Amino acid sequence: MNDFGFYFSFGWDHIISTDALDHLLFIAVLSAIYMLRDWKQVLILVTAFTLGHSITLALTSLNIIAFPVAWVEFFVPLTIVITALSNLFQKTFTPRTVRLNYMFALFFGLIHGMAFASLLRMILASDQSFAFAMFSFSVGLELGQVLVVFLILLLAQLFVKYLSVNRREWVICLSAAVLALALQMTIERIPGKKDDQALIRHIVQQHNDQQSA
Repeated sequence: MNDFGFYFSFGWDHIISTDALDHLLFIAVLSAIYMLRDWKQVLILVTAFTLGHSITLALTSLNIIAFPVAWVEFFVPLTIVITALSNLFQKTFTPRTVRLNYMFALFFGLIHGMAFASLLRMILASDQSFAFAMFSFSVGLELGQVLVVFLILLLAQLFVKYLSVNRREWVICLSAAVLALALQMTIERIPGKKDDQALIRHIVQQHNDQQSA
């Protein structure tokens, strides 16, 4: 596999794989308030998340900024908890709600970008271009995110439009399920409770094993 394919696959797997459940849940809960007809707004949402995590992905990978891995891993599920709680308190889905989600995507994307950077640094060979690796990784990551969002919108369309589930009930059910998982992750990742570097090495090794199989 060439370098582009390797880093693309790593970015794709990091969203699609169950090993990346935290990022998957964040995308799901961000998309929960939208319907299929809102696809343009959702593309803006994904762009905001991309912008946020790309900034810190670059700055952290280049060691321009540094933040303890344990705290980054703790804050990632915390962003999911906050976003899910926001969904639960929304009674109507107005332009204000949309703007709030844009801010969540942009600001919390900064935190997720630092988590992505920890993984990217682990697999980046010393003789390879950082810009090329980041680009390839990001393309795979973004296409994976778009796929997840599309599936969430299709589910919303199925339940709300065709199975006549109340839209607010759909949002509450999805957000509550994500909230329960995210709370458990947040508690498990309280800094000092586990070796986060060991977890990252495990994820990288698992991916490498899949590539060599």
